[in-house]
Amino acid sequence: MQVHYENIGNTLIVKLRGELDHHVAEKIRVELDEMISNKRSKNLIFDLKEMNFMDSSGIGVIIGRYKNIHKLGGKVAVVQASNKVDKIFSLAGLYRIVSKFETSEDALKCI
Repeated sequence: MQVHYENIGNTLIVKLRGELDHHVAEKIRVELDEMISNKRSKNLIFDLKEMNFMDSSGIGVIIGRYKNIHKLGGKVAVVQASNKVDKIFSLAGLYRIVSKFETSEDALKCI
């Protein structure tokens, strides 16, 4: 799993590449929490264009970051999810708490 972080205003964009599974979930969780805290990010965008798999641990990472961001009054969005990852988000009900957009630019305009 490779992760790239980018801050735009009060929004943290997280680009994930590879598999978000139980092998890397804790590391990603800790890094995200540190980035959100250090950069004082209010909103969070997950760019999943290059993520090809996510298991229940990955779902936990998304839900946990949603809870943290929601407490700050912010929003969480996902962009460019592959068909496989999009199906996981749908089946897990993540789109009830996380907004879906085609691009990061679209998400930045709406969150």
